[in-house]
Amino acid sequence: MTDDLLDGPITARHEALGATFAAFGGWNMPVSYSGTVAEHAAVRERVGIFDVSHLGKATVRGAGAAAFVNSCLANDLAKIESGKAQYTLCCNDSGGVVDDLIAYLVSDSEVFLIPNAANTAAVVAALRAAAPEGIEVVDQHRDFGVLAVQGPLSADVLTAVGLPTDLGYMSYVDTEIDLDGVTRPLRLCRTGYTGERGFELVPRWEDSAAVFDALLRAVTERDGLPAGLGARDTLRTEMGYPLHGHELTPEISPVQARSGWAVGWDKPAFFGHDALVQEKAEGPRRRLYGLLATGRGVLRADCVVRMEPDGPEIGVCTSGTFSPTLKQGIALALIDTESGVRKGDRVIVDVRGRAIECDVVIPPFVPSHTA
Repeated sequence: MTDDLLDGPITARHEALGATFAAFGGWNMPVSYSGTVAEHAAVRERVGIFDVSHLGKATVRGAGAAAFVNSCLANDLAKIESGKAQYTLCCNDSGGVVDDLIAYLVSDSEVFLIPNAANTAAVVAALRAAAPEGIEVVDQHRDFGVLAVQGPLSADVLTAVGLPTDLGYMSYVDTEIDLDGVTRPLRLCRTGYTGERGFELVPRWEDSAAVFDALLRAVTERDGLPAGLGARDTLRTEMGYPLHGHELTPEISPVQARSGWAVGWDKPAFFGHDALVQEKAEGPRRRLYGLLATGRGVLRADCVVRMEPDGPEIGVCTSGTFSPTLKQGIALALIDTESGVRKGDRVIVDVRGRAIECDVVIPPFVPSHTA
């Protein structure tokens, strides 16, 4: 463990389970317990539990809070109602992405946000700088934990601990869990970052360990596993889900990253509005694609993409891994639009001097089962 990294509310649980750790977003994060491939398979085939308490939490409150958030973040919050959550983006003036995050619409006067760990301060600062009098933006990073139960048997796990499961996708409910006669409040949302049916639970920081223990018992009773950062990355890459710092950055716009669906194009204003509208109209200079290795080889971030082994660079991999589901190397890559590359073409990825042929695809690499 590294002294200058932050621990989550249940780090001791991960240590007891024999997890390996790595730094991520300034936090000590469990990477794996029983092996990334086994944990990945558990989520795809049965169920897994993740501790993602490193994710940020913030509340925007005050008269007109929802309208204010909608004037700042890219997606159209007016399209959902209280009790719903929405994937959205906080952009900069040039259209790049400061962060991608989930917004929970509580009421017209309250919005709860879950940004990425390393970007929480930046999102809070941007909202505070724009907030009119009467709107309060509260950083609650260490007030709540976040636990994710993901996989085909995720609803069975929640039922076993007495939690509701009849939620539509991206719907949430404020509920309670009874643990040994002690009632603990939490927010429960049907969402996740794996492509499988799943739920994310937001308990109080001090309740997170007890909630995790109860969920883990139910998970292991169904032959599920605790899963770490390694499986989280292979699962999300198979789905083509962006990871901030890779597919989305202050220099990579949602238009380039195929995340334009999370932009409210009909809204009159939001951070980065003018730059994004212009880029959409003119067309991006590069576009995100999926790459599927046709032979042996593991693709990695920062590997150069070419049309032929000795040809000029036409793009770069933003993420790359071995797909445990497909048993093939896969990657996400930003490719120059001037190259003319399209879905169905074949390109070359330079992996440490080795030319690996890849088919160009549009993610996801495997079917989604979130609905």
